[in-house]
Amino acid sequence: MVLDFRLDDPTPADPRRRWADLDQAGRDACYDNTRAVADSARQVEARDEASAAYRAAHPAGLDITYGPGARNALDLYPARDGAAPCLVFLHGGYWQRGARELFACFAEGPNAAGWSVAMVGYTLAPEASLTRIVAETGAALDWLAANGAAHGIRGPLILSGWSAGGLLTAMQLAHPAVAAGLAISGVYDLAPIRQTYLDAKLGLTDAEIAALSPLRLPAVGKPLCIAYGTRELPALVHDARNLHALRAAAHAPGPLLPVPGAEHFSVLDALRRPDGILVRAAHALLGA
Repeated sequence: MVLDFRLDDPTPADPRRRWADLDQAGRDACYDNTRAVADSARQVEARDEASAAYRAAHPAGLDITYGPGARNALDLYPARDGAAPCLVFLHGGYWQRGARELFACFAEGPNAAGWSVAMVGYTLAPEASLTRIVAETGAALDWLAANGAAHGIRGPLILSGWSAGGLLTAMQLAHPAVAAGLAISGVYDLAPIRQTYLDAKLGLTDAEIAALSPLRLPAVGKPLCIAYGTRELPALVHDARNLHALRAAAHAPGPLLPVPGAEHFSVLDALRRPDGILVRAAHALLGA
């Protein structure tokens, strides 16, 4: 694991530096975003209600299948201009929770800014391994490249994802249909995950840790904005900074974007407004 040792960094030190000394509860706490955010349940409830309302108001492009699995479906929110960019969003939930339907409200900001949005669903663990989940997101991008125009989406695809979707974004940045990426609040090294409560359903293998950890892979040369909330868990903050440092060392383009005052759940509020910092970051990627 690449670690960030900058002495002037106001972020708390990465607790994984003393990983061998942490008990199971300490290791689990490094990645437990729900417990770390006191009002996470209220935020999730509000998100789900807003997403149900947004889907009800935009029913035309919902539940379009791209593969054989029950969750292999997309919700499309095309812009009036078919040539407009499209934000392709991969939801979070540590690859074992969540659904595209529950994140529909985050199409609001890009749509209001004149962009199309595609919300991607994928099979969850333990039914699917992380290897299969990555492959399914690639299949969704294949589908969009082949069929998007027929649904009013002809512009460049900017791939984005939050939390678990941040890693999936980094893993699919090289996909030929993707112009650039916006990874939000992701985990980018899987090795510690295998020694936490999260692995009970994931069952990560040595091969997956090596092949699916962006911090262990060569940098992809396309633009990638790596965003995180300044009040996130230290492990996620340092993963974001370390991935940006790795890419910068390889001269791969794209900024590191701290979202001021945001924690793991509120960071996505910046996608609810057309002038939100994450919507503006997506715009900037087109000129990177």
